[in-house]
Amino acid sequence: MLTRRNALFATLGLAAMAAIGPAFADMSGSKPFDPAAFDEALKSGKPILVEISAPWCPICKTQKPILGKLLADPKYKDMAAFEIDFDTGKANVRKLGATAQSTLLVYRDGKEVGRSVGETQPEWIEDLLDKAV
Repeated sequence: MLTRRNALFATLGLAAMAAIGPAFADMSGSKPFDPAAFDEALKSGKPILVEISAPWCPICKTQKPILGKLLADPKYKDMAAFEIDFDTGKANVRKLGATAQSTLLVYRDGKEVGRSVGETQPEWIEDLLDKAV
């Protein structure tokens, strides 16, 4: 049974999540997915990371600070990083053949060279990024 107290806590929780959601989005260092910029990066052959995430996804929230730390490493300074919102970017998610949030894709020389879903081990995410550099 939903009491007024439970309704209040639920409302406060949703408000807090909405307020901190954008902060989590900025933690990974990825830019919002832009198909033209992605195509340009593919054509240039530069290393690319595509992060497919959702603000409600706990695995995505775990991945973001790991990706942020890795992308700040000079080893990945030339990597283009894009983020697609799983809920609002369905067309782009389908175009890339992804079926779940928390999917990470990496590209080198214009071709996909690695993909993971639900990975939260920093060293395994680093190994994935290394495939692109």
